[in-house]
Amino acid sequence: MAPNASNSAIRYEPDEKCPPLMLIGTAIQAVTLVLAMTILIVAITVRASGQEDRLLIWASFATLVVVGITMALQASKIGRFGGGHLIVCGVTPNYIAISIIALAEGGPSMLASLIVVSAVFYYAVATWLPLLRRIITPTVAGTVLMLIAALIIPFALKLIRDTPETAHPSTGTAVAAVTVFATIALALRSPSLVRPWAISLGIIAGCVTAAFLGIYEIQPLLSAPWFGVPDLDLPGLDLVPGWSFWALVPLFLIVTLLQAIKNISDGMIVQRISRRNAQATDFRLIQGSIYANGTGILMSGVAGTPPTSTYSSLTVALVNVTGNAARATGYAAAVVLVLLALFPKVTGALITIPSPVMGGFLIFAIGLLLIEGIQTFVRSGLDPQKSLIAGLSFAVGLAMHQYNLLADFLPDPWGIVLGNGITIGAATAIVLTTFVDLSRPRPRRLETILESSALREIDEFLKSVSTDMGWQTEETQGLRSAGEEAFAVLSSAHSEQGDDNSSRLVISVRAENGNAELEFTAVSNEANIEDRLAYLEDEPEIVDPSEVSLRLLRHYGSSVKHQKYQNVDILTVTVAR
Repeated sequence: MAPNASNSAIRYEPDEKCPPLMLIGTAIQAVTLVLAMTILIVAITVRASGQEDRLLIWASFATLVVVGITMALQASKIGRFGGGHLIVCGVTPNYIAISIIALAEGGPSMLASLIVVSAVFYYAVATWLPLLRRIITPTVAGTVLMLIAALIIPFALKLIRDTPETAHPSTGTAVAAVTVFATIALALRSPSLVRPWAISLGIIAGCVTAAFLGIYEIQPLLSAPWFGVPDLDLPGLDLVPGWSFWALVPLFLIVTLLQAIKNISDGMIVQRISRRNAQATDFRLIQGSIYANGTGILMSGVAGTPPTSTYSSLTVALVNVTGNAARATGYAAAVVLVLLALFPKVTGALITIPSPVMGGFLIFAIGLLLIEGIQTFVRSGLDPQKSLIAGLSFAVGLAMHQYNLLADFLPDPWGIVLGNGITIGAATAIVLTTFVDLSRPRPRRLETILESSALREIDEFLKSVSTDMGWQTEETQGLRSAGEEAFAVLSSAHSEQGDDNSSRLVISVRAENGNAELEFTAVSNEANIEDRLAYLEDEPEIVDPSEVSLRLLRHYGSSVKHQKYQNVDILTVTVAR
């Protein structure tokens, strides 16, 4: 589909009414897509950490309730709270490794405390992103995602080998192999209507193989009641945490930061595919979506279950197949999830899935997570510097996970706190990224206001910068023109917001490989400039001054990037010499 073309697949937009049968049918499909993955992640986390079955029963019930509430919150629009769209939610695999470590070190209360801290941090991320954008770059984020994938591998292998003593040693491997290959085959070669069910069908294939080889214990499923609520088993919070808690805090905060950045991207994707005609991203709803998921993470912490997350890929598949993007479907899916939580027989069918099947699923999830990490830093441009930072940081993190060298010469507990693979890998990437940023030429800086009276001052500033860079007359004119159009774009978007107050504008110009990088920082507004630039190719000729400025800006700048946060708008333009 062209960026601004009509999307005929959408039958019902978010705020449109949907027939009851379509509503219920789409809600059931949404739940089916996420149900198996959600319970599997909970089961993997509990089993791999050696916890009791009682915790698994409670966590499965509580997770379905929390995920259901989170989906309802994502569909709502209560002031600035809620995403206002149908967004499929579930439990994220990103926390598996660190959640297993937390459960093994301090039990459910430590995991609950760490997730509550993560939820508070998650709320703050939206405000801190402008300050963190130069530190948590795509290179850093991609490296950490790859490290998380690598550190989950031992837990997957442990699950694959978890078979009865009477079983043949190769039984677990055979069951896991069937699970992985069936899932991959269906995901790659099955028809589009079947593809969203690839994970569920792959798990079924693994379970059938496990039953055939005699390692499927069906008795717990048969003994589970059809209806009921498990005993309340809230883990409580560790109010006097020890050093094990503080050692894990950095890991949880790093993963939470990456999860928040990913959820912002998820919200943008969902908005783009939920309407017949492409529109600029509404960042008020993105912020509301972040608050909704943060509330889900907080509830997960109180309940002692793995944190919730949004799934843009499953949402895209659901909306494209059904044509239904009505947000009322999110409320219906929430009801279905809560009802399923009240039927232990249903969750019991998932809890009794053999460990090798779970290990096979985890191998599949590791592959997806690894590719997501690679794609994250490749999208920003894979130059030699970024490649070196990512490769070295990944190697250091993986090496420290195998053997904590810091523990040899740092006293307890600092060796444990600082020597974790994810922490040291992320720290290496951040330090190297910061070093590269600080070693670049110092930028020239101008502070002014976002009003037409500042144009003359800005023009004189850019002429001075061009002279210092040794640019010729024609090159100088291009730099000045790019600055003028960037100012016009921000000024026009600011006026569309209806804010009559002057906005503070900070302009910095830095020489980079013979080119000039201009960065305009202003108070945020409701229009996403980068999004609008992407749609210009398919728009008819118009006389809107802001659109004319966008076209001119793209003409003068070799690249244009727009980063938008809660109260900050950052427009970066690279002008080639």
